[in-house]
Amino acid sequence: MDPQQQSIQLAAGASPAGSPAMATPPPMQQPPQCDHERMVVGNMCPSLYRAVYEGRMAEVTALLLQQHAAAIDCQATGVVMHGQCDILELTAERNTALHVAAEQGHHELIRELYRRFKDQGLLSRQNSALDTPMHCAARAGHARAVAVLVELARDRGENILGCKNEAGDTALHLAARHGHGAAVEVLVSAAAQPAAELNNAGVSPLYLAVISGSVSAVREIITKCKDASSMGPSAQNALHAAVFQSSEMVHLLLEWRPALADQVDCSGSSPLHFASSDGDRSIVRAILRAGPPGTVYKKDSSGLSSLHVAARMGHHHVVTNMLRSCPDAAELRDGNGRTFVHAAAREKRSSVVLLATKNPMLRGLLDAQDREGNTPLHLAVAAGSTRIVEDLLHNGKVRANVPNNDGHTAFDLAAGSTISFFKMVSLVVALVAYGAQLRPQRQDQLEQWVGRDMVRKGIQNTSDSLTVVAGLIVAAAFAAGFNLPGGYGDDGKVTLKDETVFKSFLLLNTGAVATSVLALVLLVYGKASSHSAGSWKTFAAALQLLWVSLVCMMLAFQAALFSVATTRALTYGFLVVYTCILVVQICITTWLGPATRLRTIWRFHWKGRRHVNVKRQYPFAKATVLNLQLFTATSFLGSLGFQVIFLLSRISRRSKDTSIAPSPSALYY
Repeated sequence: MDPQQQSIQLAAGASPAGSPAMATPPPMQQPPQCDHERMVVGNMCPSLYRAVYEGRMAEVTALLLQQHAAAIDCQATGVVMHGQCDILELTAERNTALHVAAEQGHHELIRELYRRFKDQGLLSRQNSALDTPMHCAARAGHARAVAVLVELARDRGENILGCKNEAGDTALHLAARHGHGAAVEVLVSAAAQPAAELNNAGVSPLYLAVISGSVSAVREIITKCKDASSMGPSAQNALHAAVFQSSEMVHLLLEWRPALADQVDCSGSSPLHFASSDGDRSIVRAILRAGPPGTVYKKDSSGLSSLHVAARMGHHHVVTNMLRSCPDAAELRDGNGRTFVHAAAREKRSSVVLLATKNPMLRGLLDAQDREGNTPLHLAVAAGSTRIVEDLLHNGKVRANVPNNDGHTAFDLAAGSTISFFKMVSLVVALVAYGAQLRPQRQDQLEQWVGRDMVRKGIQNTSDSLTVVAGLIVAAAFAAGFNLPGGYGDDGKVTLKDETVFKSFLLLNTGAVATSVLALVLLVYGKASSHSAGSWKTFAAALQLLWVSLVCMMLAFQAALFSVATTRALTYGFLVVYTCILVVQICITTWLGPATRLRTIWRFHWKGRRHVNVKRQYPFAKATVLNLQLFTATSFLGSLGFQVIFLLSRISRRSKDTSIAPSPSALYY
């Protein structure tokens, strides 16, 4: 019989073919039939559904045994109304009343329904997803309901623990997937065989328990099911997943089955590869201690060992632990012939490279070449990592001019790098400071840095904005020159002409006008000759003059205020403002300056004079370092000027107060 027709008969109160008939109910009045009668799955009595859902046992019993008549208006609804509630009625997803009770955990109601209707095969009935009531109870984690269903199935002699739903999941799969440790305990205590079953995705209950993060579920499975499977997707095992959960779970699995540490997934990755990528030292130590001896030497399909993985992720503590356990693992090379130092340099992991430079046993790896002839220095330059370049050259004492298979030194690779301008400057500073050389080649065929045109375009765009700023400074300084602080006397002379602070204001304001006008001229000239070789020099000079004019204007504003008024609030206000400006200056210097140590910059100036190719190949590098140092010096002088003006204002104030009334109360400071 068609399942839908059978469901229709069940909804109408008929017994399915081949199943024992229920006790014959008292006669009842049959509802009228319609010519266009429609019967659909999902016709469970609403009152029965609500009563079962809420676990009202007395009401459920009454609805299933009590007769009550009903009529139907076929013309209006086309749906048959219940004349009597039946235990075999189904919901829209073909759930029986026992499914609903199991999902809600009403264990007493489950027992009562089974006692009254045990001959209807309710325990093994499946819904549209092929879930039995046991699946529903296990998924929801109702341990008491699961225990009752296990007891009833044993009483009837039915093996429902091994039943699988549409996804191939047993009840144990569902309880483990959702981390219901109590339900897992009941299920594995009843039968251990489902722990060895895999669902349609090839996943075991143990793997699902690990993914759920339930330590109790994992403990119950491995304790009571010695033959439990640990398989997961993509040929992973439970230990692959456990390394991302907790060290306790890892210890449990390793004690249960140490061989898990040596198994690999479809990409050749072992659990140690996974743990190395995560960086948890306690888990890595546990695997190294309990796993087979050759675990650390395993390579994935790309030839990467777990040591390479830890180096790529920058987990230097994990690298240290691995090398302490297996020192010869440092010799491992990947599919490209690269050591873990190559991997760290390529991924800009300075902590791992620094570890290698400080360990005398690893010094031989610093100059090691891969199959393309590249050393870690080559890869660090190609990646644009100035910090690693400096560490290799200064701490590691590596050879800076080793050619690769194409005849390129590390310095040659910098010319083809697409890193930003300021990173390029830092890279050139570090390489030149420690004597890096270009490969022998004709000077007329020397390749310039690929980002040179991008820098020139950036200079042109920036010049437009700076021109506007310079014009505003000129206008502000001119306005301040005609609106002098203190005003004018009756004779037309400036009132504060004899004040030292006022004189400093005039000097600073004049300096702001002069430097901003010069910057404006240079910017306009540089814009007109943007394609000439000297455009960068005029831009750099204009930038320095513009910064000097800004500093002069700030100091002039301070001198103007101090010349007319000196209060504690004003002093503290200026202190806060200049502190903020100083912080901004430090941030700008850190952001734009070379990412190298001070000694490296001094070595660059000394070595750069004899490095004739730097100016030709990297025309902006040396000038950028010099201009950044001038910027720092100007900023320092601005901070010093603030202190000088403050002292001048105090001296002037004291002299004025002494000449008028030399009393201690007249002195503010």
